[in-house]
Amino acid sequence: MTDALQDFLAGFNEKKVVAIMGGHNIQRSDSGFAEVAKISKKLTERGYLMVSGGGPGAMEATHVGAWFAGKPEQEMQEAISILAEAPGYQHPLWLDKAHEVLLKHPESDYKSLGVPTWLYGHEPPTPFASHIAKYFANSVREDGLVTIAKGGIIFTPGSAGTVQEIFQDATQNHYLTFGYASPMVFFNRKYWIKEIPVYPLLKNLLEENKYKNLIISAVDHSEDVVREIERFN
Repeated sequence: MTDALQDFLAGFNEKKVVAIMGGHNIQRSDSGFAEVAKISKKLTERGYLMVSGGGPGAMEATHVGAWFAGKPEQEMQEAISILAEAPGYQHPLWLDKAHEVLLKHPESDYKSLGVPTWLYGHEPPTPFASHIAKYFANSVREDGLVTIAKGGIIFTPGSAGTVQEIFQDATQNHYLTFGYASPMVFFNRKYWIKEIPVYPLLKNLLEENKYKNLIISAVDHSEDVVREIERFN
């Protein structure tokens, strides 16, 4: 799987591979789902390969945005309205609604990559990802996902898994594991500053020189997310 993944990634500029991390519990009907899709759509149209954990929630929104790149935003919003009829992956029509959208919009000129794991076998991979690299070992999947996103990672609200990915990414950036640090963009300031205060912690550690090289920002608007990612390039 890793060999096939590397063959696929060889066709892209490594600094334009960007991941969106976030929870599987974001509902298709939530405003955050549409915001993540909008971010992914804009970045895909600007030449980025969008990557996620390949599951539902914010991960699915990443691939919905990439699928509708190059198409009118109204078409994507209409598609999200259809998806929202089965808002969560526990809904019996979750997959049916995805296929309904794909029947209406069967072609996409853009690629995206989902990297799910068999550990969460109850979470179906999103059919909107053009390519899937599914791992049995979640530890390999987690490290690999953070590693390939050399163009930056956008962290949307999530729980333990997302927090784990934040510190994995911070460690790689601190040590310049791949020769340079890439941006860590925290989307939803209230969540990452107040509810799960990871951003203030990293900011303080950076200022105290206990972490080095981090490129961190906390923003509330999709346009600001795109700007932070593009600034790196």
